[in-house]
Amino acid sequence: MSAGATRRLYGLLRKESLQIWRDPSALAIAFVLPAVLLMIFGYGVTLDARNVPIALVVQQPSAIAASFTSRFAHSPFFRPVRFLTIQDAERAMAARDVQGIVWLPGDFARRAESGGNAPIGVIVNGVDANDARIIEGYVQQAWATWLAARAAATGGDAAMALSVQPQVRFNPAVDSRDYLVPGLIAVIMTLTGALLTALVIAREWERGTMEALMVTRVTIHEILLAKLIPYFVLGMGGMAGSVAIAVFLFGVPLQGSVWVLTATSALFMLAALGMGLLISGFARNQFVAGQVAIITTFLPAFILSGFVFDINSMPQAVQTITHIVAARYFVAILQSVFLAGNVWSVILPNAVALAVMAAIFLALARATARKRLD
Repeated sequence: MSAGATRRLYGLLRKESLQIWRDPSALAIAFVLPAVLLMIFGYGVTLDARNVPIALVVQQPSAIAASFTSRFAHSPFFRPVRFLTIQDAERAMAARDVQGIVWLPGDFARRAESGGNAPIGVIVNGVDANDARIIEGYVQQAWATWLAARAAATGGDAAMALSVQPQVRFNPAVDSRDYLVPGLIAVIMTLTGALLTALVIAREWERGTMEALMVTRVTIHEILLAKLIPYFVLGMGGMAGSVAIAVFLFGVPLQGSVWVLTATSALFMLAALGMGLLISGFARNQFVAGQVAIITTFLPAFILSGFVFDINSMPQAVQTITHIVAARYFVAILQSVFLAGNVWSVILPNAVALAVMAAIFLALARATARKRLD
């Protein structure tokens, strides 16, 4: 790069840096919005079922029935409500006062003491299918652990001697916060990279500063670099702040290497900036640029990346579409680095995919960028 080109690029970088510093909205999107989103998802959004109101119907009270129902009273997952009859419990569930029913028939104690089969009835409100499956699993776990404890205490036969020793890998606390917060970083960086870049360039077209830039001696490469470098630094700063909040405020474990996280984040940021530059090449109005960026980058990152919804549970056609969503690959890396460590069989192929997508988007942005006013 010649001395003249270096001076021009330095001047453009200084101009972009001053514009960012003087623009509260850009700084808010880069630093305030990530903190707000992390607070909302960290404190206000959970996929765990806690304090679920559940009806307990014991037709014939007994010591055995009390020992089993005490599992629910001391569980953080349930808030038991006792009913005398199954009809009262069903009316409460229809009114959404309880989310499920655990029913111990009148012969429960007799059949349990005789060592025979002593089934219980479980009815779950299936309006929310996800909660229904979670509640069903919690009830089965309570039943299994009670059977194991009873077999150990009474020396029951093999039919009752059920031993449950669950092992949960990578998220031992089974806390959805540890699952959601790393994935949210991908959504935040999408906002910073794609949405912010598309908006600020569209704003320059609206204000006429882009036209003034076009009549100077700067080349299109210098203009693109001047747009790319400051927002790359801004986006990586926002990423660093988000990781700090995740680790030190929410206590999300960071099992992998910080350097691996930084390198892969840089690849994703380049892909996001490429998408933003590509959008800005077609949309020269802030409203249009914002809408296009939300539809093509933010919503796919939120819905189709595996951040909230499991990709393997989606229809095959939708799973195919997710392969063109850059956030899909970054979410897989984030969840691996945070919760499992440097699992290279996950990190390397996804990092390669991000590098390819970054190269494609930046090349398309360069191909569509022209130093002309039409």
